Amino acid sequence: MSSKNRHLAIFVSFSGTGGVERVTLNLLQGLSRLDVKVDLLMVVAKRGQPPSIPWPNIRVIDLKVKHSQMAIPALIRYLRSERPDVLMVAKDRAVRAAIIAHWLARVNTRLVGQLHMNMTGFLKNKPRLQRWLRTAPMRWLFPYLDRIICVSEGVVEDTLAITGMPPDRVVAIRNPVITPELAEQAREPVDHPWFNEDIPIIVGAGRLTPEKDFPTLIRAFGRVRQERHCRLMILGEGPLQPELESLIAELGLAASVSLLGFCANPFAYMKRASLFVMSSAWEGSGNVLVEALALGIPSVSTDCPYGPRETLADGEYGLLVPVGDHEALARAMLQTLNNPLPSDFLRRAVTEFTIEYSAQRYLDVLFSDLPVDAR
Repeated sequence: MSSKNRHLAIFVSFSGTGGVERVTLNLLQGLSRLDVKVDLLMVVAKRGQPPSIPWPNIRVIDLKVKHSQMAIPALIRYLRSERPDVLMVAKDRAVRAAIIAHWLARVNTRLVGQLHMNMTGFLKNKPRLQRWLRTAPMRWLFPYLDRIICVSEGVVEDTLAITGMPPDRVVAIRNPVITPELAEQAREPVDHPWFNEDIPIIVGAGRLTPEKDFPTLIRAFGRVRQERHCRLMILGEGPLQPELESLIAELGLAASVSLLGFCANPFAYMKRASLFVMSSAWEGSGNVLVEALALGIPSVSTDCPYGPRETLADGEYGLLVPVGDHEALARAMLQTLNNPLPSDFLRRAVTEFTIEYSAQRYLDVLFSDLPVDAR
């Protein structure tokens, strides 16, 4: 098959402003520069916003429903009329809907699931019935997929354990996190008085939710403050903000910790940091750690499942500490502040996360060994 005849459809539910949505847009930007016809099949959930797609060679098809399960009839119609070579589907619930639609449409389109989530970590503290309801359909339906693409080797292992699929049908591809605009955004000015003083600033970023474990970061910062004058900024919003504010007050850190809330351009803050810290209890890949390294910022992370150990190459590009251990995290933070790795060296860790590299890798996997008469 000539590369110019390749036709890829991507089915995504836009349910907010999370990592999956951002990564999808980055992937589309990368694909827009390659020889492939791309259709974006879009579900916009109640809390979601339709994305802006500025690339004229990406066709956007709004399926006009609010939930991926409701999109099955529209998917059937699309598959029968357009017959793309490959349909790639992001998020496990949407994958289920696509499997049913694909079966009913009776087409030869290759069907590929895309998983960003560490499902076991996400469900760890959920009720048993909720865990079963989320994982049982994956065991039953996912073997009908031709392939699953995961965002890290850890998510591959998790997916294999849940679904029982053959290992040769599940592959890891790095997220397309690093865009050409990243460095430009990082150079934008920041209106915060702390950056006018010669005091090291530590930055954390992410939703204020349990999996990000910002209490451990705050406690670790309290220990660091006992030995070194510095400040902590946490970028992000979420339901645990009152709890974090109470902890900050309890530890007497109100003057040196700032919860900045939602930041439209977190990269400008990260670029000016002396240290970036990811304190997560679990991740799928850890995009924000990749962004920090791409900006050349010395970084420390918990050795959480999954992503950081792969990104930091077993600690070569940044120290790894046990999840939830604020004492170990504090020691790693002090060590990195005192002996930071060179920025150029850190950038080498994330070359596979550029949109150019990732988009080409996606095409190689999606269309590998696809027969000429796939349509």
